[in-house]
Amino acid sequence: MVDRDTDNHQTVLMDEAVEALVTDENGFYVDGTFGRGGHSRLLLSRLSPQASLLAIDKDPRACSVGEELAGRDGRLEMVNASFADLSALIDERGKRGAVTGVLLDLGVSSPQLDDPERGFSFLHDGPLDMRMDPQRGVSAAEWLAEAGVDEIAVVLRDYGEERYAKRMARAIVELREHTPITRTAQLAAVIAEAHPAWEKGKNPATRAFQAIRIFINRELDDLRALLDQILDVLAVGGRLVVISFHSLEDRPVKRFIRECEQPRLPRGLPVTEAQIVRRLRSVGKAVKASPEEVMRNPRARSAVMRVAEKLV
Repeated sequence: MVDRDTDNHQTVLMDEAVEALVTDENGFYVDGTFGRGGHSRLLLSRLSPQASLLAIDKDPRACSVGEELAGRDGRLEMVNASFADLSALIDERGKRGAVTGVLLDLGVSSPQLDDPERGFSFLHDGPLDMRMDPQRGVSAAEWLAEAGVDEIAVVLRDYGEERYAKRMARAIVELREHTPITRTAQLAAVIAEAHPAWEKGKNPATRAFQAIRIFINRELDDLRALLDQILDVLAVGGRLVVISFHSLEDRPVKRFIRECEQPRLPRGLPVTEAQIVRRLRSVGKAVKASPEEVMRNPRARSAVMRVAEKLV
């Protein structure tokens, strides 16, 4: 996620994303991950007075920033929700099939990572929360207090691609039998102790913290839900722009675009090339942050942006 103006938050691939998204300066756009508003601010600067922008975010703090911006620019509407609810939000506004572009900047933002009270990072001790919206759902601490070894191991393996998931899960359950795990430092320490092969230059808690955060916030479920809705929401010629930060996010986006672009048909079905309905087309190749941007913002290193346009 660079807002060059707010909380030292640097929105990744900001210029590239907005350039790819805007096809009509009078259109209706959606920023599904407002964050601290970097993309939305730049987007508004490229749009006409007749355009409109719906901004969505789970995080109430992000929404506060968005509401302040909306108070100064009537083209922006800020909603505290998940982008998984996009179809319903669009229907409420009578815009089904009329959205010019949807932007997603996935993952966690710098203000969330850097605030110890949010519990996203192993670098700062704080309450073990990890919720994008602290008022909804269960916290990481609450989940870890109840989940069994197998459940924890599945989350660490599936969402963190953690090789030592079962070993770490056992260590977590053994620790909580003696003391509640309520702080990020506690979790980071027990994971580090259970990790038998530290990777050079990488904290042993990296994958586990990512996995628990993704699970707690249903991030991949929300992404799949959004992709299932996007073709009904976009206008013909409308664009989907997605910035991902790891393969778990990028993989379903890449697969979705490919399957819409090259639909798989049953073998032997007598269908001509002209009869195949392609709903999307890829716009250019996957885009990565420039060396200059990575130098300014190391968190941009893993970013991948994909763009697709609705055909029918």
